[in-house]
Amino acid sequence: MLPVSQQARAAVPPPDGAVILFAGYELDLKGWRHRDGRPASWTVEGGVMTVGKGDIVSCEEFTDAYLHVEFRVPDQPHVRRQHRGNSGIYLQGRYEIQILDSYGVQHPGKTDCGAVYGQSAPLVNRCLPPLYWQSFDIIFRAARTDGSGRVRQAARLTVLQNGGVIHNNLTLRGPTRGAMDRDVGRPGPLLLQDHGSPVQYRNIWLVHLPAVAEDGRDVETSKDNGPGWLPLHFPWLRRRR
Repeated sequence: MLPVSQQARAAVPPPDGAVILFAGYELDLKGWRHRDGRPASWTVEGGVMTVGKGDIVSCEEFTDAYLHVEFRVPDQPHVRRQHRGNSGIYLQGRYEIQILDSYGVQHPGKTDCGAVYGQSAPLVNRCLPPLYWQSFDIIFRAARTDGSGRVRQAARLTVLQNGGVIHNNLTLRGPTRGAMDRDVGRPGPLLLQDHGSPVQYRNIWLVHLPAVAEDGRDVETSKDNGPGWLPLHFPWLRRRR
């Protein structure tokens, strides 16, 4: 059993203006549904949501966004690796960031924890052991399409796992396996995946980011801007360093 101090690792409070997707209450499930539209039926107990039968999807949709998700994988040492603590979060229901017990993996691959599933491995392995609370902080820039729906700029993202960068302004190669749809020019929800493992979630929130600057031009993210600029725009990250 882990020390209580580690099990109860402090959650990151949402900033002003954040949309709260899950704060630890059963009532929060009213903001979620299954893929077929049924009300979400996962279990909520002690401020924690445990993966149940069937994926769930947030009613809130987004384009460009900053997303914070806290998760905990179970201790399943006798289970094969791709079934050990397996879940995933799909940005806009289209792009999966893998959740898995990848603790101790020396060279993480495209299906390990933090990977953009099947596309890009994390730069480094930032995983904590199972039963420890972990976090993803994701800055997501949605795809840009023209009037006919053709992609003119692919989606991009930066991901921090447990406070360290694992993807830096990565260009995505389209929706990943298991996506809800491929209509990348439209807003989409957050999807939490059921992969048959009792992964747990808490403290999920997002901040909608402007897609258009005050002068009316499309907001760009410079490839020269690495993770160092993040605390300037998201000051609550300073408390985590």
